[in-house]
Formats: sequence, structure tokens, C-alpha cells
Amino acid sequence: MPVNKNAMTRYQVLDELLSNRYHDYTIDDMTSIVNERLKEMGISPVTRRCIEKDIHYLEYDGPYMAEIERNDMPYYNAEKEKTVIRRYLKYSDPSYSIFKKEMSSDEKYLLSQALDLLGQFDGLPTFEALQQFKEGLRVGDHRQIVSFTKNPLENSNLFGELFIAISQKQVIRVHYHKFGEEDVDLTADLHPYFLKEYNRRWYIFGQLVEEDMMICFALDRMNGFDPLPGKQYKEFEGDINDWFEDIIGVTRYPGKPVEHIVFWVSDKSKSYVVTKPIHESQKMYKGEKEAAMRSRYPMLEGGMFFSIDCMENYELYSVMLSFGAELVVLEPVGVRDELRKRVEKMMEVYDGVQR
Repeated sequence: MPVNKNAMTRYQVLDELLSNRYHDYTIDDMTSIVNERLKEMGISPVTRRCIEKDIHYLEYDGPYMAEIERNDMPYYNAEKEKTVIRRYLKYSDPSYSIFKKEMSSDEKYLLSQALDLLGQFDGLPTFEALQQFKEGLRVGDHRQIVSFTKNPLENSNLFGELFIAISQKQVIRVHYHKFGEEDVDLTADLHPYFLKEYNRRWYIFGQLVEEDMMICFALDRMNGFDPLPGKQYKEFEGDINDWFEDIIGVTRYPGKPVEHIVFWVSDKSKSYVVTKPIHESQKMYKGEKEAAMRSRYPMLEGGMFFSIDCMENYELYSVMLSFGAELVVLEPVGVRDELRKRVEKMMEVYDGVQR
């Protein structure tokens, strides 16, 4: 069989599927997935028979001589109301690949540094194997040069297990509890999409199976989770990072509008806000816009005026209040009044403390 460009593309996809340790694929599954990839590249689809010949080539006729095992497993077909036998194919050695190559010294060094970064996340899967792999790279003068602030999890394996569930597109049943109710086990079925850290706490984001709604769970309030292999995984439509574009932190309330928030920062804190923006949309007022604000708020001496465009949430108010009197929200009135209520409540609490 001549190895042309299209054939090599098919071999690359088949290599991924045959080495996947978390999913089993039949010939029909492989044919469907290969054709999806070919379609994305503008290449005509192939038949099941073509995929069978490709696998035979990988095993016997080509230079690879790959060892492929076939396992027959019962499968209940709900549509036909009967149990059928499905034959799954995979490499006998899951670490095998037909596309292995030697790395240069620069590639080894960069990979070693990347493994150092990964090693700072407690509970990543196969960490011991990664450590052995790093040692096997034999990179000279190796030392850690980047570090992250960590918040250790009580269940350090949870992060790694969720990492696998997301990467392998597994539907999961989350077991969690509320603060102060550790003995009450709550559950939710989730299509997991994303792990995100905010303010030294990790969260997992996903869509509820029974509802068309995105939700997040803090990992330190999760008791664990169970994979649900019988449920079909639903992909996230679009870029998951867009979900966080209009908020500070992780809390997003459905139906909340994006607010144009104008605020003043004192001379003491303005450099801090300039160099560490409160939100990605932050803009500093200059020229006529700054002059108009100073005319409107003459009681605010010096400092700078800024604006951000984001939704109201708990994190927004926490960040604004963290500056104390060095930051004053001016517009909109609703956000300013909400901050004032929180400040007044704080004053009530402090006034009520016995001296």
C-alpha cells in the first residue's frame, strides 16, 4: 500500500485511538472519527474497508509491525433491545506509538521545565511516571526556575482525576457538600470542561447533564466523583475562556448585564491598579474624559479615574472593598449603593464589638 499524505493522516488518527487507555473503539468507531478529522481538513471520507486495510498495514505490511489486540465485549443495544458483541481494538502496549522520534537537547530541556511546572500541581495523574521520565531525559544543570503559590487539597488526587475526566471527555457524577454541612452529600451530573484557579482555590466548570446551565464546584468542597460511562459527553460550544471574559473571579449569574463601572483610585494605590488591572477591560481616563470627571467630582483630589466593563458578582465587590478608602466607585449608582451598604454593614459590626 503506497503511503500518501491522506494515508499518513489516517495513520496518525488511528495511532491516537489505538493508544488511548481511557476509551475503547471498534472499527466502526474508528471509521467515524477518522472521517470527522478528514472532513475538517477538506478530504473526502473513506470506507470501513479502507480503515481495515490501514490497520492491517500497521500490523503486517508496513514498517511498524504494531501489536494490536482485539477484545470482544457484550453491549446492550437499546434500539434493537438485545445484547450484541462489539470488538474493540487497541495497542497491546498503551505506551506504543508509530510516531516516536528522538528529541534534541533543547526539546529535552523545555520538556523538563514543563514537567517541573506540572509537578507543582498536587495529584496530577501518573506523577511518579512523569518524574521517572524527567530523570530519564538526563538534562544537565537542571533546576527549578518557576514556582506557583499552592493551596494544598485534602484529597490531592482529585485534581489529577478530574484532569483525566476532562481530557478523556467523561461525564461524571460530582459528590459535594456546602460549608458547614460536610455530612450532607449532594450530587450533580456534569459534563466537565475546565479547571481554573482563583484566589488560591481550584474550581471545576461544566454543564449540568439535566439542565442547559453552566456551573462550578470548588474542589475543596468536593467529596469525590464517579465516571458515568453510559452517558454521552456534550462538548462545550465555543471557547471556554469567553465564559470568564465579563466577570472577575469565577461567579457568573445568568441574566446579569455587563455594567460599565467608573471608579477613582487615590495617589497611594493608582500605580498598583495601573500595573495590576482589576479586570482585563480596564481603561484609564485621560484628556477630556479625565477633565470631565474631575469637574464632576471635585471632592476627589489627585488620583486617577478608571473604568471596567463586567458583571456584578461576589468577587467584584470583594476586590473593590479590599482597597478601602483608596478606591471609590462612582458609576453606576446601583453598584455604588451596594458597596455603600456593605461598608455600612461592616461599620455596624465594628460598632457593636465590645471594647
